Amino acid sequence: MEIGFRTRRLSRIFSSDRELRREYGADMARVIVTRLVALGSAANLSQVPTTPPERRHILSGQRQGQYAVDLVHPHRLIFEPGNYPIPRRADGGIDTDQVTAIVIIEVVDYH
Repeated sequence: MEIGFRTRRLSRIFSSDRELRREYGADMARVIVTRLVALGSAANLSQVPTTPPERRHILSGQRQGQYAVDLVHPHRLIFEPGNYPIPRRADGGIDTDQVTAIVIIEVVDYH
């Protein structure tokens, strides 16, 4: 899957192990890299596991249309489909089989 970033700053941080460790700490940086490998090696979003440790899940409320994967509890890696237009199923939901690109939005504890 193709991975993009919402901001240049985020792209810069995620492209350097040193920057990741400085921004998020060594443990979190290690998990972020592991999640990026899992996301990048998937052909589409449906291939990203919905079970731990990744636990891909769709968000709701103000984050409707966004997804998250688990990092170091309680933090999550937040992303949204990067395909344009966003592939939809007949019921209006996102067709994860057709999502082949994502945009990383942030790392956050939204709880």
